[in-house]
Amino acid sequence: MCEVDPGMSEVTNPSFLNRMRKSLSSSGGDIVYGMEDGAVSIFGLVLGVAVGAQSGSAVFLAGATGAIAASVSMMAGLYLDLESDRDEARVEAEHREAEIRRDPDHAVNELMGVLQGAGLSSKCLDTIRTDIQANPLAICTFEDAVAREEAPASQRGSMLAQTGWMGVTDLTAGLTPVIPFVFLPFAEARIICIMGTATLLILLGLFRARIGKRPVGRTVLETLTIATAAAIAGVLIGVLIGG
Repeated sequence: MCEVDPGMSEVTNPSFLNRMRKSLSSSGGDIVYGMEDGAVSIFGLVLGVAVGAQSGSAVFLAGATGAIAASVSMMAGLYLDLESDRDEARVEAEHREAEIRRDPDHAVNELMGVLQGAGLSSKCLDTIRTDIQANPLAICTFEDAVAREEAPASQRGSMLAQTGWMGVTDLTAGLTPVIPFVFLPFAEARIICIMGTATLLILLGLFRARIGKRPVGRTVLETLTIATAAAIAGVLIGVLIGG
């Protein structure tokens, strides 16, 4: 009888795959941001250094250092931003709870007005009022559930998962224009760098168009235009400084 590796069993477990899909879906915006930032910024950096450098090793050193530093910076920035948002939401929830404790009748009447506007029947409203008056702080739970449902997917996912996806995609995209300088001659590496980064950005544009339900051609063109601007800026700096 064949034995199943526990680690492999966990990876192939449908629940694990579902968690991965949900994590990926809730982090879609962070993935796009990370890939675009990594590819565009390091692409401009690499081309700028390539103009003034005499060897691929110098370009690789500058590009790899920049990609790693940028990915760590993006992860830290995203984590702190998410933490600040959730701290703000927690403080607001504490203030709301204090308001309900000070004047529970007013809070109940406010909620009933909202539910009445939603079209609930009088019988249903009376039942809800009876339950809420017995425990006015349940209003906090109700409002929190509504806020979570209406919040963007990026605010519902795990902070660690979001920062992880951001870091991985930012680093991967950032290393894309760098890798050719490791394996190819200097002149050829510059060409492959441009072609590889352009391919990555086209795929990114297609992904953006899909998740945002945007026009494909326009979205891809926007993505490439941003990268082109970064490349031109990098080359100009390289020419001015490196001669």
